[in-house]
Amino acid sequence: MSAALAAGASVAEALNDQLRAQPIPLAAGALRFVAQDELPEGEAYEAFIHRTARVPTRDNAHDLLNGLIWLHWPAIKTRLNAMHEQALAESGGVQTRRGPLRDALTLFDENAAFLQAPRALEDALRQRDWLRLFGPMRPLWQQARLHLFGHALLEKLMHPRKPICAHVLLLPEMADPARPGAWMAAETLASKPFLPLPVLGVPGWWPGNETADFYADAAVFRPMPGAQTG
Repeated sequence: MSAALAAGASVAEALNDQLRAQPIPLAAGALRFVAQDELPEGEAYEAFIHRTARVPTRDNAHDLLNGLIWLHWPAIKTRLNAMHEQALAESGGVQTRRGPLRDALTLFDENAAFLQAPRALEDALRQRDWLRLFGPMRPLWQQARLHLFGHALLEKLMHPRKPICAHVLLLPEMADPARPGAWMAAETLASKPFLPLPVLGVPGWWPGNETADFYADAAVFRPMPGAQTG
C-alpha cells in the first residue's frame, strides 16, 4: 500500500489494491473505496455504504486509517454499518439528533479500544483507580491485551499527547475481538458501556510513564465523578 501511495495513487485506489487479496463481502456486494464526491448530497454516509457497498474516502490520514480498520476488522465494521442502517430505518432516516444508539456507534467507530484483562485490572479501571492500576498492578498488564479500533484514536496517536483517551470496551478474556459478540448488542452499546483510558499510561506504550509522577496529573488521570480526593 505504501508503494501505491508513493506512486501517486489516491487513498481509495491504494485501499482497493489491498481488497484484491482480501475481499470484504457486504449485503450490497463486495466492498469498494470510492472518492468522497460519490456520496449523494443529503444521504447519510452509513446508509450509502449499506446501499452500495462503497465507502466514500478522502485523501487524508483519517480516511486512510478508516480504510485500514475495514481491512483489519471487517466483521466489526460490517456489523457497525448494519446497526447504523437499522437505527436509521427505525428513526425514519437522518434526523437532527442521532439518538443514543447511533451516538454510541459513532463513538465506537471513532475512538474505541478493546481490553481483555484480568479481573483485578478491570475493577481498577472501572473505579478509575489510576495509581493502583498503573502502580502495584503494573505487572498484570503483561497478561492484558489492548486492541485499538477507532480510526480517529489512531489518527490522534500519530502525534502523541498525554491526554489522548480511548473509550474502552471490556471483553471476556476468551472472546475473539475480531468477531462481533454479545458485547455488540444494540441495547448494550446504546447504554455507552465505555470506560475512559489514557492510552499513553499503559505500561510499555510511552517512555514517560515509567515514573509514578506521570500519573499524578489529575487533568488526565481523572478520578471517578463524586470520588473523594486527598
